[in-house]
Amino acid sequence: MLKFSLIGAGLVAITVAIHAFGTMAWIRTIAAQQERGSGNWRLQNPLRLLIGTALVLIGLHCLQISIWAITYVYVLPEGVLDNIEAAVYFSFVTFTTLGYGDITLTEGWRLLSGIEAMNGILLVGWSTAILFAVVQRTWTGAVKQNAEH
Repeated sequence: MLKFSLIGAGLVAITVAIHAFGTMAWIRTIAAQQERGSGNWRLQNPLRLLIGTALVLIGLHCLQISIWAITYVYVLPEGVLDNIEAAVYFSFVTFTTLGYGDITLTEGWRLLSGIEAMNGILLVGWSTAILFAVVQRTWTGAVKQNAEH
């Protein structure tokens, strides 16, 4: 059990670091664009900002899911998730807590999939908060712009 907990903790640390660096880089990019523009959070096309934010966040999740999948391929016993396609599929279903149940880990390794599910809930929630913050700032900028005119 300690082995699974250590593997899971390491993967959680890696995926949280990826999410932290990725979201901070995106926020800095948005902020820099705003400084070059009018100085607030209203872009010429707010839809572009929202789509860009969603794509960046989904891209981060795909990277995190891939890291879990690669780990499964290398640490699980032979015959469980032997190819990357099955591992990525299992990881997507687990990370998003969709949980079809068509592929399950063998006894002893199931704890790892539970850790991935908790990791996914945490990171998807974080992404939701980032997207909400961008929507809120965009909305506030649009309301402010309308009030000025």
